[in-house]
Amino acid sequence: MISYLEFEKPLAELEAQIKALRDTSDKDDVVDISSEVSKLEAKAANQRAQIYRQLSPWQKTQVARHPQRPHFKDYVAQLTDDFMALGGDRSFADDQAILGGFATLKTGQKVMLIGHEKGHDVQSRLRHNFGMGKPEGYRKAVRLMEMAGRFGLPVVTLVDTSGAFPGIEAEERGQAEAIARATQACLDLPVPMVATIVGEGGSGGAVALASAECVMMMEHAVYSVISPEGCASILWRTAEKAPDAAEAMKVTAQNLKELGVIDRIVPEPLGGAHRDHAAAADALGKAIDEELGRLAGQGAAQLRSRRAERFLQIGSRF
Repeated sequence: MISYLEFEKPLAELEAQIKALRDTSDKDDVVDISSEVSKLEAKAANQRAQIYRQLSPWQKTQVARHPQRPHFKDYVAQLTDDFMALGGDRSFADDQAILGGFATLKTGQKVMLIGHEKGHDVQSRLRHNFGMGKPEGYRKAVRLMEMAGRFGLPVVTLVDTSGAFPGIEAEERGQAEAIARATQACLDLPVPMVATIVGEGGSGGAVALASAECVMMMEHAVYSVISPEGCASILWRTAEKAPDAAEAMKVTAQNLKELGVIDRIVPEPLGGAHRDHAAAADALGKAIDEELGRLAGQGAAQLRSRRAERFLQIGSRF
């Protein structure tokens, strides 16, 4: 069952009516209400399209955080024929907020696939720490990227985090240094790297897995240096100004494509990726395949130069 966001209430009412009519039809074969159901379905589709054509940055932030939005494990299930998870940073622990391993995409392309996992229910969210990586998670990512470089495997990352874990224990274990090392590992890779912001891309916790020569975003994903609530709390001393902050921060894929921060927007099913995981994964898989194809054959020096140039140019369009 779909969870509806606040701005989707009119749509929720329509779809509730459709469900009630279908239930009635199943119980009573005498009354034919198929034409009425079809009319309501068309009306709901039009309303959904209208709503999602006009989403504000704050509404897109809500869609990016939708509890039913697909996460790393969902994409792994849809995008790969084979996935061998690798764990641990060989130093402290195996952080479950950042997962990764050898993967074979549906096209047959072998890659190193790394990403944030938020979880879908209370237990899994706690186990994955809501996708907020700790130092050992970023050090695991560094280990996997270095392994990909040795084996000549392209690196594909799926970014979905509100930010790196800010707890005291993370700071004690060198959170900032681990994020910096992961960012450096991305920039130093001798193999192609394609990163996609699939939900939230928050602060350095996102950049550490997204410093690639090709950065994509799902249509309703967001990417920013701080959350809209955090920005509002700093500027206006209240999180209630988060919608204004989201507008000013240019957090959407459309804003960031225009500013040159990202390279490509991956379309989502109408109503968001949470409505159709398979369709969202299919669109993402095609985009990844196309971008890896464009990068194939480029040498290590060329890839590193392209990455460095790309990031040095961010901000030049402001």
